[in-house]
Amino acid sequence: MASNDAAPTARRDRTHYLYIAVIVAVVAGIVVGFVAPDVGKALKPLGTGFVNLIKMMISPIIFCTIVLGVGSVRKAAKVGRVGGLALVYFMIMSVVALVIGLVVGNVLHPGEGLHITQELRGSGAAQAGEESQSTTEFLIGIIPKTLVSALTEGEVLQTLLVALLAGFALQGMGSKGEPILRGIEHIQRLVFKILAMVMWVAPIGAFGAIAAVVGATGVDALKGLAVIMLGFYTTCVLFIFVVLGAVLWLFARVNIFSLLRYLGREFLLILSTSSSEAALPRLIAKMEHLGVSKPVVGITVPTGYSFNLDGTMIYLTMSSLFIATAMGDPLSIGEQVGLLLFMMIASKGAAGVSGAGLATLAGGLQSHRPELLDGVGLIVGIDRFMSEARALTNFAGNAVATVLIGSWTKELDRDQMRQVFTGNAPFNEQTFVDDGVSDSSGEGGTTDKTPEKV
Repeated sequence: MASNDAAPTARRDRTHYLYIAVIVAVVAGIVVGFVAPDVGKALKPLGTGFVNLIKMMISPIIFCTIVLGVGSVRKAAKVGRVGGLALVYFMIMSVVALVIGLVVGNVLHPGEGLHITQELRGSGAAQAGEESQSTTEFLIGIIPKTLVSALTEGEVLQTLLVALLAGFALQGMGSKGEPILRGIEHIQRLVFKILAMVMWVAPIGAFGAIAAVVGATGVDALKGLAVIMLGFYTTCVLFIFVVLGAVLWLFARVNIFSLLRYLGREFLLILSTSSSEAALPRLIAKMEHLGVSKPVVGITVPTGYSFNLDGTMIYLTMSSLFIATAMGDPLSIGEQVGLLLFMMIASKGAAGVSGAGLATLAGGLQSHRPELLDGVGLIVGIDRFMSEARALTNFAGNAVATVLIGSWTKELDRDQMRQVFTGNAPFNEQTFVDDGVSDSSGEGGTTDKTPEKV
C-alpha cells in the first residue's frame, strides 16, 4: 500500500521541479535579453518552437475530448443546452469586458502626450492583412476542406465542428459506437502522454521567448508607454478578481482563489509563452479532473477559446482609445461603442495565440477607421508584454466559465472539486488522464465508462 502511495508523490515532485525550472529560465531569459540583446533576439526560435509543439497537440486533444464527451451522452438536447448556455454567457461577459475597458480608458486617457513618428507610420499596415476577413468568410472558414484537414491545419473551430459531427454520429450508432469510443479514449491517453513529454522542454521554450522579447524591446521603449501597460494590467486584475470572482461565487459558490491556485502551473506556462493556447490541453484535462463532466468541458473550453476572449476585449478597447488619442483624433463615445462592437465580432475565432490580438486590432481599424491604422505601430513594441495579461485573462475567463456552466447544468461533481482543492485528489501530471481516481467514489464518472475498465 505504501509503495503505491509513494510512486505518485515522486512523479509530482519531478513535475514540481520542472516548473521551478521554468521560473529560473524566465529570469535567465530576462538577464540575457538585457545583457546581450542580439543573443536574446537570436534565441527567438526556441520559444516559437515550443509554442508550435503545444499547438501541434491542440486539434487531436480537442477532437478526442469532444467526441468522447458528446458521443457518450445519450441525449443530443443536453449538448445543445450546454452550448447555447455557454454562448449566451460568453456574449454577456464580452460586453461586460468592453464596458470596463471603456470606463478605464476614458478615465486614464492613455496616449496623451505621445506623438506618432514617421518611422512608425506604415508599421501597423503589416499587421492588418492577417485578420481582415468578412463575417461571411469567417463563417465559411469554419467548414474544413476535408473531414481530416480540420485535424491537420490546426483550426480550432473546424476541429470543433468535425468533433461535434462525429460525436452526434456516435450517439446515433448506439451500442455499435462503443468500440469506436473506446478506441478514441485510448488515442486520447496517447495524446496526453505525448503532451506530458513535450512539457519537459518548457524551460527551453520559456528561456528563448523571454530573451527574444527583452532583447528586441529593451527598457527605453517601455517608458513612454507605461500608462497603458499598467492600466491594462490593473484592469485585467480587477476583472479577474472582482468581476469573475463575484460571478463565480454568486452563481456557483466557488472561491476564485481556490480555482486560480489549482491552475497555477497553467498560468506560469501562459506567462512564459504569452499564449493561452499553450495551456488549452491542460485546462481540458484539469477541468475534467476538477469534477466537471466531459460534455461540458468538451464543449465549453474549445468554444470559449474562440468566443470568450475577455482579455482581448479589454485590450482592444484600451488600445483603440490609446491609438486615437496618441494620433490626436480622440474617439467620441458613440464612435467608441461602434468600433468596439465591430471588433467584438471580428475577434471571434482569434484564439489565444501570441500576436492575434494585435492583428485583430489592426484588422478592425483598417475596416472601420483606416485613418487610425498607422497608430498600431505605437504599441507593436509592447504588445508582447500586453499579450501576457491578455492571455492570462482569457484563460481565467474560460476556466470560470467551465465551472459555471458545469454548475448550472448540474454537471459538476462538488465532492470531487472539494477533494481537488484540499489536495486530497492531486492531478496526474504524468498522463493528464484521470485514471479512475475521481471515480473511485462512484460519482466522478460523468458520462464515460472508464470505471468499468479500471
